[in-house]
Amino acid sequence: MSPTSLFGVWKAKSRTGLLLMTLLMVLTLMLAACGGGTTPGQSSNGTKNSVLTVVPSPIGDFAKAFSPYSASPRYGTQGLVYETLMFFNREDGTSKPWLATSTQVSADAKTITFNLRQGVKWSDGKPFTSDDVAFTLNMLKQYPAADGSALWKTIKSVENPDANTVVVNLLSPSSPILWYLGGQTWIVPKHIFETAGDPTKFVNDNPIGTGPYTLKSMTPQLIDWVKNPNFWQPGKPEINEIRYPSFKSNTGAELVLSRGEVDWTGLFTPDINKTFVSRNPKTNHYWFPSANVVMLYLNLTKAPFNNLAVRQAISLVLDRDQMFKVAESGYEPVAHPTALVLPANQSFMSTDLASNAFAIDTAKAQSLLEGAGYTKGSDGIYADKSGKKLEFGINVVTGWTDWVTNCQIMAKNLTDLGMKVTVNSVSFDAYFAGLQSGKYDASISWTNTGPTPYYLYYSLLGSANTAPIGQNAPSNWERWQDKQTDDLLAQFAGSTDKDTQQKALNGLQKIMVDQLPSIPLVYGATWYEYSTARFTGWPTEKDPYAMPAPYSFPDAEVVILNLKSV
Repeated sequence: MSPTSLFGVWKAKSRTGLLLMTLLMVLTLMLAACGGGTTPGQSSNGTKNSVLTVVPSPIGDFAKAFSPYSASPRYGTQGLVYETLMFFNREDGTSKPWLATSTQVSADAKTITFNLRQGVKWSDGKPFTSDDVAFTLNMLKQYPAADGSALWKTIKSVENPDANTVVVNLLSPSSPILWYLGGQTWIVPKHIFETAGDPTKFVNDNPIGTGPYTLKSMTPQLIDWVKNPNFWQPGKPEINEIRYPSFKSNTGAELVLSRGEVDWTGLFTPDINKTFVSRNPKTNHYWFPSANVVMLYLNLTKAPFNNLAVRQAISLVLDRDQMFKVAESGYEPVAHPTALVLPANQSFMSTDLASNAFAIDTAKAQSLLEGAGYTKGSDGIYADKSGKKLEFGINVVTGWTDWVTNCQIMAKNLTDLGMKVTVNSVSFDAYFAGLQSGKYDASISWTNTGPTPYYLYYSLLGSANTAPIGQNAPSNWERWQDKQTDDLLAQFAGSTDKDTQQKALNGLQKIMVDQLPSIPLVYGATWYEYSTARFTGWPTEKDPYAMPAPYSFPDAEVVILNLKSV
């Protein structure tokens, strides 16, 4: 689950034998159409293990969206085609050069210099230069909707004194910006995008990138990428072709996973040892490291969610333990109230808040609502003094069935308290557009993380990442705006002193606990299933060289570049 394209939590529901038979027939026809009658891992010319089949998530039919700055770029766009200047491994905290061979940060943390890799070409053969990097950054200034990391809240200017150097000058010291600039900004070709207009609306039918793959074909049911002959890493990639078939729900995707017809998935799979691993323990594997925190986002621009007492009452009755054990099949433990990703971020925990934990307290929730002026009517629903009832909907993506179950649990908890709550299952595009534009009541969703907890808090709470209703907010979807929060974020960003940064993090943790700008639910796992039957070199718990989920970008590119055919 991720913007960095980090999304995906799913759980299959049972289906009748007839439906399973239908899905098998459809799948067989689909794979035959995708591969010209070949089996997964086999190319149309019969060469074994030259095709990698990947199912990151069930989001339904694909629409064309090959700009890396689209609201929901199609799989492979970020990483396989468009690359970043650096690669940051969030699993072990390391970084490495990518399109930039080296980086210098000035002593005052107000200037960052990137020395670019020479000899790199775009997939159409044109040279990659500093003009492309400078253009990309200035494009984000021109089209703020594309500036998902709010870079131009910090950048003062961009210079490229020669073809291989880019200098970014900042308005104020910002030690964390290197992650966003180097690891989360997709460099695009100036000669293509300078006439494209708004990159968030650019369809980009023929994506031209520096990455290891180019687009072979695309239908609503399949995206097919083939090796880029101009790729800058010698001898890579080894895999000739990457195929992403589409699925509308976990059910069909889990079916092909259990049958060994895909190589790599990012699915929530109940009882995975029985349904997947036990079918072939030598080749079928999984690893689910914690990646983020699943939140209940409440739209703070509207009543009743702008009332702290209401937010506290909602949180107090949520049965997170049932979400963990039932909806998430025991894979995703209850989150900590600070929203720190544990155990990875344990060293950043405020000593004052370490013992905090969520607990159900219905009586206290009722007391909070009544103290805020709400009265329960004869229908059992609370209403304010004007008679307006506590009534709202929770949005979730159709087919993301563990999240649907989470929402159903929350709806029942809140209905039992005295609120009228419905679960709205909608398409991914409608769901994500609602979060961005602020046109929703409540929604379950992910959080964006980085090398330290700062990045989760900045993304979730920073006013730079929100926007007025109707305009796209990059990540602060609840639209929290608070001077103390921004001051603490600035305190962390403006210093390289660990004690100063920890004091800022302590303050941010207290805001999460006391103010509930967003409500933590459970930890979001990195869903990652893989098969070694056709390819080896996968990341493992012992060798965590990248985030392993196929929906994590640019990590997916790094994983693919490390794979070798059996």
